[in-house]
Amino acid sequence: MGSGLAAARAMSNAVRVTNRAGRSPFVILCDHASNHLPAGFGTLGLDASEMLRHIAWDPGALPVAQRLAEGLDATLVESCVSRLAIDCNRPLGAHDLIPEISETTAIPGNTALSPTQREARIALSWRPFHDAIDEVVAERLRDERETRLVSVHSFTPVYKGVSRPWHIGIIHDEDARLAAPLIAALQGLDGITVGVNEPYAPADRVYFTLEHHGRSRGLPCAMIEIRNDEISAPAGQRKWADLLTGIFAELEPEAGEAAPYQASA
Repeated sequence: MGSGLAAARAMSNAVRVTNRAGRSPFVILCDHASNHLPAGFGTLGLDASEMLRHIAWDPGALPVAQRLAEGLDATLVESCVSRLAIDCNRPLGAHDLIPEISETTAIPGNTALSPTQREARIALSWRPFHDAIDEVVAERLRDERETRLVSVHSFTPVYKGVSRPWHIGIIHDEDARLAAPLIAALQGLDGITVGVNEPYAPADRVYFTLEHHGRSRGLPCAMIEIRNDEISAPAGQRKWADLLTGIFAELEPEAGEAAPYQASA
């Protein structure tokens, strides 16, 4: 019983599920919600200021995800541990599951980890996050509730010296049931540059969480990437969350036929 309580406590510290009984068909996921490192990790050998950078989390993503979930009456599942400890949006065999270098920054505390240390990182954050999503989705499917998965991320305006012009990107694979009407709606708005599988695509190995929990079950899913200068302050977070809430609320009850959209050049 003691070990079970310890495991439950560790899981509650690593992941947060909000509004589990939400009536919306959408389940909102936020893989990189937090820049928190548990006691004992310090800053993994980095300057404290580095923990505010994109390498530690997706700045602005959680407030958008929270407001989106509230507006839709949707369930939200968020990771509560920095991706510098372990990246929950990577498969267990990925070389950057526990990154030794993030963008161009070396992470001293992640070098030369033993198999035991690696497994401890997995148990700390990766497994609780994915177990929580599995439980939420399995429960919904048992209750025969329509379920669509949406992950919310943010990206840097400049990556390795290259500017990124998109205000928002929608990432999807060959199943565009959810992504296509979302893209079409965004492309119909003035003043918004929409990336289709930009700045990332599933081939960049950023689609793991949705593949693992959504595509494996045949569920409609899509990944949202918002440029982080757009959501660095509360006004921008509200703007994008409310815009997305309105679009999702108007989608057909069934995410079936894919609406047409123009692929990016």
